[in-house]
Amino acid sequence: MNQKTRVAVLYGGRSGEHEISLRSAASVIRNLDRSRFEVVPIAIDKQGQWHLVDREFAEKEARGSTLSVPAAALPVVLPPDPTRGKGKAVLVSLRDGSVAATAEVVFPVLHGPLCEDGTIQGILELAEVAYVGCGVLASSVGMDKEMAKRLARDSGIPIVPFVLARAGRWEKEKDELRARVARELGFPCFVKPVNMGSSVGVHKVKDAASFDAAMKDAFRYDTKVLVEKAIAAREIEVAALESREPAAPARVSVAAEIVPSHEFYSYE
Repeated sequence: MNQKTRVAVLYGGRSGEHEISLRSAASVIRNLDRSRFEVVPIAIDKQGQWHLVDREFAEKEARGSTLSVPAAALPVVLPPDPTRGKGKAVLVSLRDGSVAATAEVVFPVLHGPLCEDGTIQGILELAEVAYVGCGVLASSVGMDKEMAKRLARDSGIPIVPFVLARAGRWEKEKDELRARVARELGFPCFVKPVNMGSSVGVHKVKDAASFDAAMKDAFRYDTKVLVEKAIAAREIEVAALESREPAAPARVSVAAEIVPSHEFYSYE
C-alpha cells in the first residue's frame, strides 16, 4: 500500500477575511480523500502565530461549517531553509525547537492580505516546498485590484472604469476626488479596498452624500481604495488549473453564476 501524502492545510491568518478562511479550510479538510492524503492542520491566529492543531480535533470540527484556532495548540514555525526539509515542509516547535510535523505539500486555504497576496507563497518558495495554488507574482497581482485592472486593460481586456484613491491624499483632496468620481463614474458606484476580498469593506454608493462614509470604512482595510462605476452585469466564475504539460491548455471548470441574495455579492 502506498504511503499517504501529508498535506499541511494552512488556515486562519491576520487579514479581515480570517473567518472566511476557517470556513473554506473546513470544506477542504472535509473533502480531502483520506485514502490518499493525511491532513496536517496548521492554524494561523489573528496575531500571525502558527499553531499545529491536533488532526483528529480538526477533522471532527470540519464535519461542521467552520474551524477554530485553539489557543492551546502547539506554536510552530516553518523555517525558510531548503536544506532542512529537502523538499518537505518542516514545522518546528517554538517550545523546544524539535520537529513537530512534516508535510510533502502545503495547501494554503487563506484569504486576504498577508495570506493570498504572495507573502505565504514567498515563504514556501524560500523553503522549496510544493504548494497548492498560484505562485508569488500571480498571487500578488491577483490580490491587488488596481494592478490586475491595469494589466487586463493593457492586454486589451475591457474593464470597468475606475478612480484610485490613496490614504493621505484622500484627506487632502476629498473635494477634488468627489468631483472626479461624479464626473467620470457617476452614481451609483462601488467603493472597495484594493487588497481585500470576500467583499470586506465594499460599499455600493448610491449618492454623493454616502460617499465619504464608504471611503472612510474602506480605508480601514487598505491604504489604497478603488472607486468603480456600477454597471448592470452578470457575475460568472470559473476555476482554472494549469496543465502538467507546458504547452497544453489549462483545465477549466464548468462556469458558475453568482446570484446574490443581497443587492451585490456581499460578505454577509
